[in-house]
Amino acid sequence: MAKGKLKWASSLYTCRVRFLEFSACFAVLAAILLAPIALRSQEESQAVDDMTAKYHFLSADDTLEILDEEGMLKGDIEVSQPDDESDDVLTYDIVEGTRQKSHVKFRTNIIHGKLYRFSGTVERGKGHEEKDPDYFRLIGDVDVVTVNPDTHKESVQTFRVNLKSFGKSERPDD
Repeated sequence: MAKGKLKWASSLYTCRVRFLEFSACFAVLAAILLAPIALRSQEESQAVDDMTAKYHFLSADDTLEILDEEGMLKGDIEVSQPDDESDDVLTYDIVEGTRQKSHVKFRTNIIHGKLYRFSGTVERGKGHEEKDPDYFRLIGDVDVVTVNPDTHKESVQTFRVNLKSFGKSERPDD
């Protein structure tokens, strides 16, 4: 009789082990199958519908202001001149600009033989609300293009950038 109970207990133990193995396999399989859905959902919740904002640009005193009108971008880049050249701030208007989902491209007009181009992505930053610094980020490449007035040949300097949006307290003119 003790032998029968031992056999029954051994079978019950084997069933529990198999059930735990099945549960673990099922959990791994569910994680593999559901991960892309969770990732897509997270990306969609972080999607930027309107990237209208003022951003820090290449140097501390330079700014980029973008108005996003349903994927068509307008705005300008304000660039301070070196002290030895002038006190002026040059304003480069965005003459071509588009946003398709998260991909952003724009080009400015030419002033004194120089223009700016950007190609990259827009994404949510660490700010929690639009008034917070770093609510949006532009990540990509800025080309500083200098055009020789005689030969019309372009010289290009490319900078990898992470441009963060201003917070409300950082915008004294707003």
